[in-house]
Amino acid sequence: MDQNDPAAEIQSQLGDETEKAAAGTTHLKDRKFSWAKLRRVDSLNLEAGKVSFAPGHASEHDWKRTLSLAFQSIGVIYGDIGTSPLYVYASSFPNGIQNKNDILGVLSLIIYTLILVPMIKYVFIVLRANDNGDGGTFALYSLICRYAKVSLIPNYQPEDREVSNYRLDTPSNQLRRAHKIKEKLESSKTAKLILFLVTILGTSMVIGDGVLTPSISVLSAVGGIKSLNEEATVGVSIAILVVLFCVQRFGTDKIGFAFAPAISLWFLFISCTGLYNLFKHDIGVLRAFNPKYAIDYFKRNGKDGWMSLGGVVLCITGTEAMFADLGHFSVRAVQISFSFIVFPSLLSAYIGQAAYLMKFSDHVSNTFYDSVPDRIYWPTFVIAVIAAIIASQAMISGAFAIISQSLSLGCFPRVKVVHTSAKYEGQVYIPEINYLLMIACIAVTGAFKTTEKIGHAYGIAVVAVMVITTCMVTLIMLVIWKASMWWIALFFIVFISIDIIYLSSVLYKFQQGGYLPLAFSLALMLIMGLWHYVHKKRYIFELNNKVSSDYVRELSQNPEIKRIPGIGLLYSELVQGIPPIFPHFISNIPSLHSVIVLVSIKSIPISKVALAERYLFRQVEAREYKIFRCVVRYGYKDTIEEPHEFEKQMVEHLKEFIRHEHFIINAATDMMIQQKHSGILVKDGKFRTGSGRVHIEESLPARVSSGSIQSFNAAAKTSTNSSNRIAGENQDSNVGLEEELQVIQKAMEQGVFYLVGEAEVVAKHDSSVIKKFVVNNAYSFLRKNFREGDKLLAIPRTRLLKVGMVYEI
Repeated sequence: MDQNDPAAEIQSQLGDETEKAAAGTTHLKDRKFSWAKLRRVDSLNLEAGKVSFAPGHASEHDWKRTLSLAFQSIGVIYGDIGTSPLYVYASSFPNGIQNKNDILGVLSLIIYTLILVPMIKYVFIVLRANDNGDGGTFALYSLICRYAKVSLIPNYQPEDREVSNYRLDTPSNQLRRAHKIKEKLESSKTAKLILFLVTILGTSMVIGDGVLTPSISVLSAVGGIKSLNEEATVGVSIAILVVLFCVQRFGTDKIGFAFAPAISLWFLFISCTGLYNLFKHDIGVLRAFNPKYAIDYFKRNGKDGWMSLGGVVLCITGTEAMFADLGHFSVRAVQISFSFIVFPSLLSAYIGQAAYLMKFSDHVSNTFYDSVPDRIYWPTFVIAVIAAIIASQAMISGAFAIISQSLSLGCFPRVKVVHTSAKYEGQVYIPEINYLLMIACIAVTGAFKTTEKIGHAYGIAVVAVMVITTCMVTLIMLVIWKASMWWIALFFIVFISIDIIYLSSVLYKFQQGGYLPLAFSLALMLIMGLWHYVHKKRYIFELNNKVSSDYVRELSQNPEIKRIPGIGLLYSELVQGIPPIFPHFISNIPSLHSVIVLVSIKSIPISKVALAERYLFRQVEAREYKIFRCVVRYGYKDTIEEPHEFEKQMVEHLKEFIRHEHFIINAATDMMIQQKHSGILVKDGKFRTGSGRVHIEESLPARVSSGSIQSFNAAAKTSTNSSNRIAGENQDSNVGLEEELQVIQKAMEQGVFYLVGEAEVVAKHDSSVIKKFVVNNAYSFLRKNFREGDKLLAIPRTRLLKVGMVYEI
């Protein structure tokens, strides 16, 4: 600690005093504080400051744990990209191979696409843009929201920045460029809206992949049974899909360990088959590492070569899953598994198939199965079917993770999120979404019937997400990483060029099935955008109609309001004041519990909030009326506890808050009595000296009430023996503290009751027809057909009281 740093000194002193206060043994007579130092301490900051930096769940792991996660990741996130060899060449040459040199051209494109996009872009750059170990488009959005106030819901609180995982590592705070971009983002409503729309578009595309991936992967694998006709292939595929979605409830952890050996065996099979074909048929295809063959391919084929990129891009399907599913594993685990297992296996598979096609170019429609040696044909088929199931699992689990994140940001209707692993965080299952995806997959499989038709649709979803990721990571490099402009320009120009070239090719197949992912994305965007719009309007309504603290003071003097035993928890989303639902409760039920806590469940843009930093309390005047405000902060990966655990944690943190309040007041009283003889007086909440030569003026913290100020003045004016008076007052204060804690504990023992407002949101009478439809019809339909707030919080029905209220927005 710097001995000359007064801030460090006072923090150390206050840390010591806080520990004593918690034990009920605070003795301040030997401490001397300057008021300027004392006023730095705020109850909210004091709570948050107790916890040192706690790294995210996917940060540092020992090597044994990292290798275990790397093995698990093989079974969860690589099935999609791993099964691409089943259909890439067939999709790249839909009209057959006209020139054998075209095989080398396409192979060269595949090699450099794999190197540039999944390896360099994602594994070594994009994965670094994680949010405390969590990936995906919403994770990128969270990072930006933490750095700049770009959230559309105005519930920002300065105390949020004190949360450990909220902090951002910024290499340089001096770059004006980052500050200018931040100011422009914060001041532009258009920029905020565009950023939000791009985010939900990207997430919608990934969820759309969760529909297309199972269909194309399972169909391509089952197609290995040559004796089956098209209808039988579709029927078997649908049966496999039903089983796949039914086992999702067992969780990613169990599925990962069950599938990892199988998918590892799959990579072994395709790499060995590839090497076998390479050395048996044509080792000369290794010339494709020369990019000249790719250039010559475009020169030779022109427009047809450009169109074939829609098939080549399928070799990187599932790349976004590496990022979206990152929260299940760790960056180092994903880097190891991709670099040492997945990437070499895929290269071997594609090179081997190219060598086979150099000799049997007429087998391009079923290259994979035709190139498999007869002796291992059926084992390969069985493993291929299992690998296809794993491919589906990658995007399904990614869709669950994304929807879980979108829920926390108010961008999706309420659904039940089941955390399937108590050991590993971030592994979730959403029943409603699971079965909706299953129905959509069955419909797509039954309607399209072939992998070629689904492939037309597949590429658009894959490349569109990559374009969005490139743009958002570039923004993060500009404003958060503050990287060199040369590196940022190199990253953006190289990868946006690749993305746009591929996107232009896949969009050519819009009418042939490419419309499907766009239709899915549009539907999801409408749902997410509509829900978020009304959610924001509802919050602003509460903010504009919040209740003043004068209402509570008047309430405390109203003899008609009866106090009943127990603790009442009144839920609201408002974090800036007393919600309008509170007086509505009083007008309907003229009674209050002996302790009232106005609870706001708030999601902040980080993945995890430490328990010690979760609860923020303030006391509403008058103090003796026992009404508190509490903001409970969760990250988008946090689980809301069961009611009994939540109640226990809240009461413990409330007691801790009360101890802190007594400590602050005692410290202020102590200082004022000791400095009374130095001429310092308190008047109107200000400290002033009586000396004509020195003038000191400091404001009291907002937490200290006017009644407390009067008691401070009285104590200062009547004190003649400071040391004796301080000891006596501290003893009395400790007695008062114990009595207040006993009141809280007794109320807890009498029962905790939940007061929930059922707010019906309607559009104002003078609103436009579109707004009335959105609010009164569309939003109302979603709210009624998804879960209600009390069900989402698992509130016991026997202790729940609801009161209805209409919000006109």
